[in-house]
Amino acid sequence: MRTFDYEKVKDPQYFRDGRLDAHSDHRYYADQAEASRQESGFVESLNGLWKFHYARNYGSVIPDFEKEEYSCRNWDDIYVPAHIQMEGYDVPQYANTQYPWEGHEEIRPGEIPTAFNPVASYVKYFTVPERMQGKRLFISFQGAESGLALWLNGQFVGYSEDTFTPSEFELTDYVKEGENKLAAQVFKWTSSSWCEDQDFYRFSGIYRDVYLYTVPEVHIRDLRIRAIPDESLQTGELEICTETWGEGTARFCLSCQGEVCFREEHKLSGKDVFTWQVNAPRLWSAEQPDLYDLTIEILDKDGQLQEMIPEKVGFRRFEMKDCIMTLNGKRIVFKGVNRHEFSSVSGRCVSEEELHKDLTVMKQNNINAIRTCHYPNPSILYRLCDEYGLYLIDETNLESHGSWDLVEQTKDYDYIVPNNKPEWLDMMLDRANSMYQRDKNHPAILIWSCGNESYGGKDIFEMSQFFRREDPTRLVHYEGVFRDRSYNDTSDMESQMYPTVASIKEFLAKDRSKPYICCEYTHAMGNSCGGMHLYTDLTDTEPLYQGGFIWDYI
Repeated sequence: MRTFDYEKVKDPQYFRDGRLDAHSDHRYYADQAEASRQESGFVESLNGLWKFHYARNYGSVIPDFEKEEYSCRNWDDIYVPAHIQMEGYDVPQYANTQYPWEGHEEIRPGEIPTAFNPVASYVKYFTVPERMQGKRLFISFQGAESGLALWLNGQFVGYSEDTFTPSEFELTDYVKEGENKLAAQVFKWTSSSWCEDQDFYRFSGIYRDVYLYTVPEVHIRDLRIRAIPDESLQTGELEICTETWGEGTARFCLSCQGEVCFREEHKLSGKDVFTWQVNAPRLWSAEQPDLYDLTIEILDKDGQLQEMIPEKVGFRRFEMKDCIMTLNGKRIVFKGVNRHEFSSVSGRCVSEEELHKDLTVMKQNNINAIRTCHYPNPSILYRLCDEYGLYLIDETNLESHGSWDLVEQTKDYDYIVPNNKPEWLDMMLDRANSMYQRDKNHPAILIWSCGNESYGGKDIFEMSQFFRREDPTRLVHYEGVFRDRSYNDTSDMESQMYPTVASIKEFLAKDRSKPYICCEYTHAMGNSCGGMHLYTDLTDTEPLYQGGFIWDYI
């Protein structure tokens, strides 16, 4: 029987155990009626009250709490999703560049605090709904900070790190008839916390949705959609790649504003690629975010409908021409903001209503772009940006600011994470892959970002090469090469923070090999933005300067 070993949490090479491969965030339904309601019978939410125990460190946890015979029914109740710090346990902690344990425990990269490192133990008793019984059963944690260990009915299911992308596991071999006991432990700081030193409030716990799900006998597990116009913009190519569990047939239908572009039926055989030509495609942009409706119906060998997948498709061509970024053949200027996922009421557990309000205010103020500083956001953000018309720099969950910020004084270059360290590379690539696989179908995303303020080095360069291999239709961003030019090709654009207009002009007078953006500028946390017109004026006179992202939108 597999067991969980807490000592491995201190190892940067241990970041997934039993976790399923990342996949696209497409939704699937049993039929059109479910799709119209946006309520899938394949899904059962586990949001709500869970049993809960708080410990200030691992030595204080209740041993064997996950076992079936141990009753947790007298434990406290806690709401999921939520940060434990917003539910009365531990306290929110704001820190910028320093690590949150500094001044309390002296540790080196990869090590974790021991005296104070809160552990949240969760238990949920549940019965599998009748409609889901007898099928393969899975669980999805959309976000848990920062390490998650999982048991079902006393058996260890798996472990996952990466606070900001889903952690999914198969429960089929562990589930039983009647009541089941689901147990989880969430560790505030793990070895990966050295890569989560973003400038924000520090929380922990299960703070995004949790749900059970099943799949039909024939199921599209992963879906990749690319809709790219040719150079003339008169013909668009739609390419759909599917990874299917089971054998069956797919019916594809593409339409726009009620007008059907095509209907076709094709056999499915594991991994397939289908392409179509679309004449005079409506083009997606922030100014006119035209979207097509794609419907995929999956049938089994007997012609019975297994699932229905509705997706939005945006045709747009984003590329570099003569060192200038263009969208649909025209030079693009980013009038953007950095946006942390944050609510004054509930921390990073943000309601859909608040999200709609944020994006509406942005559009009302002529903001056309968001940098997801400095981690992937929930899938709903990407769907809304597709719909509203907001460009995205989608940023990998990586910031190790505190590992290198003082290195010029200390000269302790071995302290930098991840840099050129092979023991951190797999974790970096896993984070890049988890973000890419989930988000790859959203037309709003123009640029993949390797992370934020994590110095330079080979590991981050390898992340950039991963994005280029997987997705030649987008560009790659990373600001940190400004501080370490050893792998300057990591970023397709020159990206700097808080430069003066004069310094931008001076840089471009010497180096015109890349376009230039300010990934952060006109620091707006307080009395600021007074000289912003100098930057916006520069976009009119210097073609290689293509805008920036205000720090930050709150």
